[in-house]
Amino acid sequence: MKIKIAPSILAADFTRLGEQIREAEANGADLIHIDVMDGRFVPNISFGHLIVEAARRVTQLPLDVHLMIVEPEHHIEVMANAGANAISVHVEACSHLHRILQQIKQHGLKAGAAVNPHTPAVMIQEVLPLLDEIIVMTVNPGAGGQDFLPEVMPKLRQIRRMAGSIDILVDGGIDADTIGIVVENGANVMVAGSSVFGANGGIGAGIRAMRGVLENKSAG
Repeated sequence: MKIKIAPSILAADFTRLGEQIREAEANGADLIHIDVMDGRFVPNISFGHLIVEAARRVTQLPLDVHLMIVEPEHHIEVMANAGANAISVHVEACSHLHRILQQIKQHGLKAGAAVNPHTPAVMIQEVLPLLDEIIVMTVNPGAGGQDFLPEVMPKLRQIRRMAGSIDILVDGGIDADTIGIVVENGANVMVAGSSVFGANGGIGAGIRAMRGVLENKSAG
């Protein structure tokens, strides 16, 4: 499977958001990841559909919206109208996960389920036919810049065996030091925030550093 880089704008400089999204696209990003936080499901508040609309105006890349919120069913339509291409909801936040995934797909979007570090893989087994992507959290959600949790790797392997060709995103602590292990364990989409937008040398350097690790692994 193609390995994709998905810069997370949670780590961007919001005084230069459009510029930085364009820079990520120009340097080979495959999609833009947008973390929506409500201060209830996770401790912090981030942003809503207006940021999705703004991102849509400056890039042709797919916008991957990650709803870290309670009652996500109330926000699917507005995110779809804002320009999202994919929406993922948290297993832990949904009383009726199957229904919400159907709702996402009815809007013509890719549908995803996200699982926190403590959540067992079996929690997504019954909805696999509805999934276009799975987000495996490699930190506890709610803030950028956290340390990668290697103890999630056995679950990542299990989910890859279950998921077949479904895209598996890893979100949290992904950089040039951790990209190799998550690819080895089955992930194919790398959500990277601080390691891209906070990289020494700029956004392009952050993306190139991760691509370089992958190229070296392929050559080896």
